[in-house]
Amino acid sequence: MKYPKELNAYCPKCKHHTVHKAKLASKGKARHMAIGTRKHNRKLTGHGGKRAGKVPVKKQGVRQKVMLECQVCKKKQERIIGTRTKKKLEFNA
Repeated sequence: MKYPKELNAYCPKCKHHTVHKAKLASKGKARHMAIGTRKHNRKLTGHGGKRAGKVPVKKQGVRQKVMLECQVCKKKQERIIGTRTKKKLEFNA
């Protein structure tokens, strides 16, 4: 999937269309004290091996997220592109 490095988009802070720089949104650092992480670790303790076995169903594609940064006010916003896909996002000039 190809996507432009710079595009004209609406900025909610400037309240009009400005040039935005696009980059791939990355996942944040995992929190070790989050309830899901604690639950998962508790399930793994003791005898019994893995928490879940192999899944027979085909994995669903993910939505591509792009961070758009306004060149005027430097405000960032997230944009989800298209539908679920397995294709990687590549930026072109």
